[in-house]
Amino acid sequence: MAGGAATAGLRQALAAAGPDLWLRDARAPAALLPSASAALLAPADAEGLVRLDLRISHGRVAALAPLGTAPAGPSLDGGQLWPGLVDGHTHLDKGQIWPRSPNLGGDFPGALSAAAADRARWTEAGIEARFAFGLRCAEAHGSVALRTHLETPASWRVFRRLREAWSGRIALQASSIAPLEDFDGEQGRALADLVAAEGGALGMVTRLAGDAADPLPADFQPRLDAFFALAEARGLDLDLHVDESGETGARALREIAATALRRRFPHRIQCGHCCSLALQPEAHVRETLRLCAEAGLAVIVLPMCNLYLQDRNPGRTPRWRGVTLVHEMQAAGIPVSVASDNTRDPFLAYGDLDMVEVYREATRILHLDHPVAAWPRAATATPAAIMRLPEAGLLREGAPADLILFRARSWSEWLSRPQSDRIILRAGRLLEAAPPDWRELDGIEG
Repeated sequence: MAGGAATAGLRQALAAAGPDLWLRDARAPAALLPSASAALLAPADAEGLVRLDLRISHGRVAALAPLGTAPAGPSLDGGQLWPGLVDGHTHLDKGQIWPRSPNLGGDFPGALSAAAADRARWTEAGIEARFAFGLRCAEAHGSVALRTHLETPASWRVFRRLREAWSGRIALQASSIAPLEDFDGEQGRALADLVAAEGGALGMVTRLAGDAADPLPADFQPRLDAFFALAEARGLDLDLHVDESGETGARALREIAATALRRRFPHRIQCGHCCSLALQPEAHVRETLRLCAEAGLAVIVLPMCNLYLQDRNPGRTPRWRGVTLVHEMQAAGIPVSVASDNTRDPFLAYGDLDMVEVYREATRILHLDHPVAAWPRAATATPAAIMRLPEAGLLREGAPADLILFRARSWSEWLSRPQSDRIILRAGRLLEAAPPDWRELDGIEG
């Protein structure tokens, strides 16, 4: 049977299924199975994939069973089976503004300038329209949870409404984003209070320029300690933009880790970007990674955005990929995730909040293959753990049956096409959703 016909037949079978059904003959990445379940199944093959049957009952995964267990039910014909995807770093309030505010130089200063100019025209209605458009994209592609950074008070009001409206569809979280100096005094306390009231993560942007051996600016450490104190007083996790540059002397990541250790910070810290680490002296790299691992920091990598922005100079081919040292971080025991980051705004002209695309491109940019090993967790279980979502990210008995079914069997098949024929189940039921048409954004003001 041709692939298109087989996919259509599987969709029809799933649409007609009741609340209790088996999915037969699937391949799942072993890294996405709890160890207790994996022990009951056949050993993983050379690509780290496990052949199995899966039972769904009343919206939840009822059983993970050896291949051939299911008495009947739709067959995946050996296609891959994943849990819903988790996008741990996005910017939904400024998404989709590229057509009206392009960054025609494609570089970081141009992105900052274009985004700031556009922000002056934002309205609450415009933010909500673009924000909801992004959520519809993410849902149609198979994401079940998403964290977004928010820039304005209106963005937080929109977030509050959409989090409620989308409950049960996408688990929506938020983080602040502002320069470190914006957390001084009453202004910082007010922003931290807002984040705490919305159950968010306290987020800021910082990078340290200059030579790694230079003394810290006199105001940096007091401000960083004050920022940590705001989070400690309110029991907040941290979500930070760090060293998003190609400066060999950028060292905010190291100072954040050292501060977390000195203060014995009790909550979770996620650091995004960390691009400059890839260009720094080996001794500095080793010390930074040691501190990050000891402090329990997690790093989230934004491969498409960093590839787009970093090392861009007119008429000159980029000399590096703009991304951080993910393999060294993994070897050091630092949790690493991948995420969408910006979507069709001045920081990235492209993107559709499709975590399948993110993982596919991350594999190519970062060499997350040969072997694939545990890297599928970077788009699922690892960000779910950072976001405190215990039911997301793994194929686990008792978890919601929020699943993605692929026709692709091997990694070569999975990574070679966009997987636009993927089938998405939410609570065990077929999701009939498609990415919204770009034309819906035409004429949106603000």
